[in-house]
Amino acid sequence: MRTRLLPLLIVLLAGVLLALGFPLAASLAAAEQERVVVDRIDDMARFAALAQFVTARPEARVPEDEGGRLVTLRAELDRYHDLYGIRSGVYYRDRSAMAQAPEGWSVPGQGEGDQAFMEALAGRRSHDPQQVWPWQEGRLAVASPVVRDGDVVAVVVTESPTGQMRSRILHGWLLIGAGEFAAMLVAVGAAFRLTGWVLRPVRILDAATHDIATGRMKSRVAAGSGPPELRRLARSFNEMADNVEDVLEQQRAFVADASHQLRNPLSALLLRIELLALELPDGNEEIRSVQTEGKRLANVLDDLLDLALAEHAAADLKLTDVAEVAEERVGAWRPIADRERVTLTYDGPVGATAWADPVALSSALDAVVDNALKFTPQGETVRVGVEHDGDTVRIVVADGGPGLNEEELARIGDRFWRSSRHQNVSGSGLGLSITRALLAAGGASIAYAGNEPKGLRVTITVPRTPRS
Repeated sequence: MRTRLLPLLIVLLAGVLLALGFPLAASLAAAEQERVVVDRIDDMARFAALAQFVTARPEARVPEDEGGRLVTLRAELDRYHDLYGIRSGVYYRDRSAMAQAPEGWSVPGQGEGDQAFMEALAGRRSHDPQQVWPWQEGRLAVASPVVRDGDVVAVVVTESPTGQMRSRILHGWLLIGAGEFAAMLVAVGAAFRLTGWVLRPVRILDAATHDIATGRMKSRVAAGSGPPELRRLARSFNEMADNVEDVLEQQRAFVADASHQLRNPLSALLLRIELLALELPDGNEEIRSVQTEGKRLANVLDDLLDLALAEHAAADLKLTDVAEVAEERVGAWRPIADRERVTLTYDGPVGATAWADPVALSSALDAVVDNALKFTPQGETVRVGVEHDGDTVRIVVADGGPGLNEEELARIGDRFWRSSRHQNVSGSGLGLSITRALLAAGGASIAYAGNEPKGLRVTITVPRTPRS
C-alpha cells in the first residue's frame, strides 16, 4: 500500500512546490529587471539635465553657453559607454542625434527601442520593457524624455547588455531550485514517516489476518499506534478474533465430545447386534447389513474425532527429512498395494529436509496413499515422488484411477463430500479433510489436479523455512 500511497503524496507535494516555485522565479526575474531599469532611469536623469538647455543642432553654430553643456554631455556619454558598455544617446524629436556613444549609434527603428522612444516623445518614461529571461540574448532599451518649458525637446535612450542581469537571474533561480529540492527531500522524508505511521497498524492487521486465516487463532493486533480510527479498528478486530476463536473452540469441543459420547453406546449397540446374530440363522442378509452400517457409523465417528483433534492440536514442527518419511510410508503401504495388485513406487532424492510435524506429515501421506490405492484398478501404478522447489519441498502422489472432473476437483477435500461415481467405495469422506487440517497446522498445504493420461495428482507442499 505504501508504494501506491507514496507516489500520490510525492506528486501532490511536488505540485505544491512547483506552484510556489514558478511564481517566485518569475517574481525574482521581474525584480532583477526592474532594478536595472530603475538604475538606467537614474542615469538618464543626469543626461537629461545636461541636455535640457542644449537647443542647437550639431551642424549649427553652438552658442558658447550651450557648447559647454554639449561637450560635457558628450564626455559623460563616452565615459558611461566605456565604463559600463551601455549604448546611450540624446536624440531630437526627429531622431537626429544631439550626442551619442558610441559614435554613429542611432535609435533602433523597430522593436523595444522604437517603442521606448515613442513613449518618451509622448512625455512618459518608457514602461518596463518585455521581460528578459536567462535563455534570451539581446539588449534592454529604456528611454526618458528631456523636458524644457513643459515640452519634450529631446529623448535620452539607453540600450544595455543583459548578460550580467541574466546571470543574476539564473543564479537566483539556482538558489530557488536548491531550496525547492531541499524542501522536496524534507517533504519526502515527512511523507515516509507519515505513511509509515498511518500504514503500520494496517500491516500489523494484515499479518494478523493472514495468521488467523492459516490457523494461528491466537494472533492479535496491538492497538497502541496509528490514527485513532485504525486503533479502534484494531480493537474491533481483536474482539472479532476472540469471538471467532470461541465459536471454533466450542465447535471443536462439540464435535469431539459428541464423537466420544456416541462411540460408547454405538460400541454397545454393535455388541448386542453381534449377540443377536448368534441366535439367527447363518447368512441372514438383514443382520449383515445392520452390522455393515454400524461399522461404517463407527468409522465416521472415529474420523470426526480425528478431525476435531487435528484442528485443535498444535503442530510439533521439526527439521524433517521429507524424502525419508515418504519412502518409509511407501514401504509400509507396499504390502497392501501388492494385495490389491497395484504397483506402488517411490521416486525422489536421497534427502530433502523441510520444517514439518513428522507424525502429522506421515498421517497425511497415509491418507493420500490410502485414497490413491482405493481408486486405482488392478494392474495400474501409484507413483510417490519428492521434488525440491525453491523454498518448499513437494510430495507428489499420482494414481492411475478414473480421476475427477473440474467440478469434482473444486469440491475435493470438503467434509463428507464424495463423488457420486465412487459411492460404492468404502470411506467417510473425511480423510482428506483431516489431511488438510493436519498439514495446515504446520504451515503445509495440499492441492489436487488431474494426472496425465488419467488419474488424480495430489501435491503436498512443505515449507523449508520455519514460519514465524
